[in-house]
Amino acid sequence: MASSSAGSPEQAARDIAADIARQSPDEAPRDALAGLICFVCASHDAARFAAEIETALPGVAIYGCTTAGELAPSGWASQSVVALGFLRRDFTLVAHLVQNLSHFSVEAGRAAFMETRDALIASDPRIEPEHCFGLLLIDGLCRREEAVISALYSALDEIPVVGGSAGDALSFDKTFMIRGGEVFRDAALLLLFHTNLPFAPFKCDYFEPTQNKLVVTDADTDLRIVRELNAEPAAAEYARAVGVMESKLETSSFASHPVLVGVGGQYYARSIQKVNADGSLSFFCAIDEGLVLTVAKPRDPYESTLATFVSMEEQLGSVSLYIGFDCVLRRLDAERRQISRRLSELYRSRRVIGFNTYGEQFRSMHVNQTFTGIALGRRSREDAAE
Repeated sequence: MASSSAGSPEQAARDIAADIARQSPDEAPRDALAGLICFVCASHDAARFAAEIETALPGVAIYGCTTAGELAPSGWASQSVVALGFLRRDFTLVAHLVQNLSHFSVEAGRAAFMETRDALIASDPRIEPEHCFGLLLIDGLCRREEAVISALYSALDEIPVVGGSAGDALSFDKTFMIRGGEVFRDAALLLLFHTNLPFAPFKCDYFEPTQNKLVVTDADTDLRIVRELNAEPAAAEYARAVGVMESKLETSSFASHPVLVGVGGQYYARSIQKVNADGSLSFFCAIDEGLVLTVAKPRDPYESTLATFVSMEEQLGSVSLYIGFDCVLRRLDAERRQISRRLSELYRSRRVIGFNTYGEQFRSMHVNQTFTGIALGRRSREDAAE
């Protein structure tokens, strides 16, 4: 893994390349790495970074996206680039770029994802699906996450997928995918891995349901806009339910007071992006009329996150690294609660690498205000001796 807080995208790319080269002194990066994932701050020109990193690391498969903040070796970071390399000795990687998400077809996507899965399994006769996992990076403004996840879930069978929606530092203007030396908008990247390392997907949140319900009674489902809750203007009714003045509703309010949706006996956050001029609410996740939303109450964010790490370590033994997709609203809420330093230090101590997102993917669900990812265990002594 590597990171850079350089002021220019070109220098950041050169820093990343130099760090990666130092970590594999016995062979060229193109021979050592199955691929490199880069999480790039929105203040950098992603196209300039992509062009430079491809030049600096010739022959290395480069993937990535823009962020709403980074999860670096030092903890939470901003205006930086974080990169994670996957060694050929431990990983096999195939990738699929989905373009034109605004016209995404579930059936066509399912067929393409099945081809990607088959390509991974066919790349080596020793590959078995139970040793595979997927990472999904997707345009955080596309409003097509649910459709893509639906296609993935039906195509990949038992292979777990986690991921995050790319960000642009809360500008909500444009986000980018990176593949090789190019950038793409309205796009997604599916990265499928095989590894003999132990691993486990994880999901962490710190909210639980109350008895307070809000029913979506008028909505624009395509735009994820709710106009009415409980047959009342949406912003006013939400403010009443969570005990905040309507005039005080802002991003920090939504970070502290998400609403939940119950699915199969479990609850998942549906976070609000903004209040619109007409008093409607824009959401980060799919919304439909008749949907019952449950007002949430928080648990301790630090203890909930620590418990997730402990659970993974009990399951896998020693964990070498967490690949993490952490909702930007969790970070904003931590700042409001004045616990961001504690959580950042917890992420640093557990070696979490990833980015702050506009939404998270966990298996068949697109969720908000959640920390998802893959915990990677260590090589066995027998494998390490080879």
